[in-house]
Amino acid sequence: MNAESDERAGESAADGEPELGSRAPEFIKARRTLHLSWQVGVFIVGLAVVGTGIVMLPLPGPGWLVIFGGMAIWATEFVWAQLVLRWTKRKVTEAAHRALDPKVRRRNIILTTVGLAIVAVLAGIYLWKVGFVMPWKIDQ
Repeated sequence: MNAESDERAGESAADGEPELGSRAPEFIKARRTLHLSWQVGVFIVGLAVVGTGIVMLPLPGPGWLVIFGGMAIWATEFVWAQLVLRWTKRKVTEAAHRALDPKVRRRNIILTTVGLAIVAVLAGIYLWKVGFVMPWKIDQ
C-alpha cells in the first residue's frame, strides 16, 4: 500500500514475528471484489465475537478472552488489529515478568497481609461496638 506499511512488514519479519497484512488465500487476494467481500465477512464475524465479549463483561463468562479472540479474528485481515494484538501481547508479557519479580511478590504479600490485618481489626471493633446482629428479624 504505502511505504509505512512496507517498512512495518519488513521490521516484523526481522523480529521473528509474521508479516503484517492479509492472510487470505491467494485466489481471494487475486480478485479485488472477492477480497473486499472476504474482508467485510471477517470484519462482521470479528465484530460479532467482540460484541459478545463486551456483553460477557458484566455477565458470567470469559469476556476479555472472547474480546481478544475477536481481535485475533480481525488480525487475520487487518494490519491495525495485528498491531493492537502485538502491543497487547507485549504488555501482558511485561506484566507477567514484573509480577514474577521476587521484590514485587514480597511487596504484594506484605500489602495483602497488612490489608487483611486492618480488615480484621475493623471487623473486631464493629463486633465489639454493635455486636453480632442480623439485619433481619426472624422472631417477629
